[in-house]
Amino acid sequence: MRHDPSRAVPSGAEPLPSGGGAAPSGAARISTLATSAEGVYGLIIVAGMIVVSRNLTASSGEALLSVIATLLVFFAAHVYASAVSWMADHPERDGGIRAAIRHGLHESVGLLGLAAVPVLILFLGFAGLLHDGFAVWMALGADVLLLAVVGWVIAGARTRSVWARLGGALVTASFGGILIALKALIHH
Repeated sequence: MRHDPSRAVPSGAEPLPSGGGAAPSGAARISTLATSAEGVYGLIIVAGMIVVSRNLTASSGEALLSVIATLLVFFAAHVYASAVSWMADHPERDGGIRAAIRHGLHESVGLLGLAAVPVLILFLGFAGLLHDGFAVWMALGADVLLLAVVGWVIAGARTRSVWARLGGALVTASFGGILIALKALIHH
């Protein structure tokens, strides 16, 4: 397996190798998802889709449908793009399309991983366990909080400075926060 430092996990664990190998521990896998570009991207997609699902007072069901449909389309597109790119970059590898799709799935799973938290909150609203409006706002808040945690963890992999970690958390969370602020400005 070729080592790619850009895909290294801060804890030192390697991501699941393409085409087999021992799977990382549960904690290492969560760490991989929590620090992946795909994880950040998935959370930004969720925040954006919640914001554009008519308005922030839309039902949690409408937001849930919008978020799930968009996440699935982006996930499929990411799997496809990753698989095609892998095949072009590694023509010498055996396994053909199956190996490429496995690679694409492995590379793309982070898009869904962290997004599951706000999706679950929206589902609780849809199921009537939370008030619709509260579920939408809670999902957005959880999304921004998760973005902040990811920023903190990623910065913490590089430095012990609390200020740098806070900066990482603030910058990462700001992507979700900016979407919320834009929605509030547009609809009020």
